[in-house]
Amino acid sequence: MRRTARLVPILTLVAGGTLLPAAVAHGTVATAAGPHPIEKEAADTRTEQRTVQRYWTEAKMEAAQPLDSLAPKKSGVRLAAAAVAAQAAAEPVSVPATSPDGDTVMTVQRSAPARASTGSPWKGRGAISTTAGRIFFTYQGRNASCSGNAVTSDNKSTVITAGHCVKMGGAFHSNWVFVPGYDNGDRPHGTWVATTLYTTPQWNNSEDVNYDVAAAVVAPLDGRSLTDVVGGQGVSFNQARRQQMHSFGYPAASPYDGSKLVYCAGRAFDDFLMSRDIGLNCAMTGGSSGGPWFVDFNETTGLGTLNSVNSFKYGFAGGWMFGPYFGTDAQAVYEAAQSTDTPRN
Repeated sequence: MRRTARLVPILTLVAGGTLLPAAVAHGTVATAAGPHPIEKEAADTRTEQRTVQRYWTEAKMEAAQPLDSLAPKKSGVRLAAAAVAAQAAAEPVSVPATSPDGDTVMTVQRSAPARASTGSPWKGRGAISTTAGRIFFTYQGRNASCSGNAVTSDNKSTVITAGHCVKMGGAFHSNWVFVPGYDNGDRPHGTWVATTLYTTPQWNNSEDVNYDVAAAVVAPLDGRSLTDVVGGQGVSFNQARRQQMHSFGYPAASPYDGSKLVYCAGRAFDDFLMSRDIGLNCAMTGGSSGGPWFVDFNETTGLGTLNSVNSFKYGFAGGWMFGPYFGTDAQAVYEAAQSTDTPRN
């Protein structure tokens, strides 16, 4: 893996718009125009799922070590420039949030200004406290953590995260699990094992940070699907770039330890350096990768519309976090994942 001092992924290794009609409120969207997502089967049998669940002991989730830096791909930046030019022609799409009982929940932004944050512990409650969680997996023989979020989906089993949280260095990760509502070692809603992983062709082929997006489909747990237990946040694509946004994650590198949900809030800006991503003033560190960015986030209900994920930082600008624009390629990943059947117990 080529090293660089300029671009730093947020992954830390640790051991141990327009609303759709009601008829499609549970996640069905028009097929995205981007290239077909890359799919990888994970633990797709009950035997494999039990093995992965037993693998993740508390001790394996607690130890930590850093990941080598990624190099920016100039060819990816050129490719993204064409995608940005086409954004105005893409139809905005937004899928509403759903409660654990399956009801559609419309997110309405608070009239009061959002509390600005560059990396404070989330002390509120609401839906975000159950839909967001830590992700654990094995990368090149070492155990790692990221962040992710459960979203509304036809299969009730879809988690959105970053591309490098499912594949990095030429291979998909193994032992992949999602722990919603993780809190200081507690797993209040269980450990959910991935059956299938998806990412964009651009991330798969060249680790292009402009397309650092992924989704996982998780197996049912104790006979129930993921969003039947924790609910699902809304998700949107092809929206305006520079909006008020909230970012969440479980940063595990100093000064954080991965034990608590942390958030940033502010107005997004365009990266003017080496990517076509959007940025946010945010001091979260490694381990927060894949954590959700929301537009129209309501700090009282904890509901919003997912519109990017934590992806990378520049080494010389630790106060900026960047996330990929959710265009048609991200939409294609979501559509492929949320339409995937899950094996039953």
